[in-house]
Amino acid sequence: MSNLFDLTGKIAVAIGGNSVLGSSIAKGLSAHGAKVAIVGRNLEKAIQVVEEIEENGGTARAFQADVSNRESLEKVVIEIEQWSGGFDILLNAPGKNSTTPFFELSEDEWDDIMDVNLKGMMKTCQIFAKKMIEQGRKGSIINLSSVSSTTPLSKVFTYSVSKAGVNSMTKFLSRELAPHDIRVNAIIPGFFPAEQNKKILSAERVESIMNHTPMKRFGNPDELQGVAVWLSSEKASSFVTGALIRVDGGFGSMTI
Repeated sequence: MSNLFDLTGKIAVAIGGNSVLGSSIAKGLSAHGAKVAIVGRNLEKAIQVVEEIEENGGTARAFQADVSNRESLEKVVIEIEQWSGGFDILLNAPGKNSTTPFFELSEDEWDDIMDVNLKGMMKTCQIFAKKMIEQGRKGSIINLSSVSSTTPLSKVFTYSVSKAGVNSMTKFLSRELAPHDIRVNAIIPGFFPAEQNKKILSAERVESIMNHTPMKRFGNPDELQGVAVWLSSEKASSFVTGALIRVDGGFGSMTI
């Protein structure tokens, strides 16, 4: 059974792999044998993640790219291909948030968040999936969504809308890329201690979240590793595509 989740020989690209959730998933992929490219706008943070992976016996390299800049992505895909010879797994984990109320929201702020969370993910999928097809590799694309994608949350209007778009894009691309043996799925995390939600976690909001989460706790970033490894494995999830998979402590099962 252990062979089901063996990623030895696989190359994973973690876009936003220098973030809290992205880095944890990247470490999980590495622990199961994948060679990992950590891609982030902040190269220093990406290097720190690489060092942690290498300390645990894994192989990784840091790359710098900005998902809102197509030239940056086109450059980094070539750099990664030169380093690894190709890639089999793409993790899309960039994220940007804001608490600006709807009537105070500027178009610039809307565009900024959408450029990272939705448009950036579209460009990344477009650029990297095309390379996968050219390489003749079977592939797995994993998009990081949010519980706010299905039930919009207060105080995060633009973020919620962008993540709803991620879900739709995931389903569309699962159909678009299936003929090329590339699977596309999304993980819907619940509340984890990530940069995007720390600034809005007041005591009152934490209480509200706990009352809406059957497991009565926040998630640990390492709890996203299992589902990511499963989705990355050809053997374990070979017939899974277009799925939106919740890892939320039951948050999505609750109403009142």
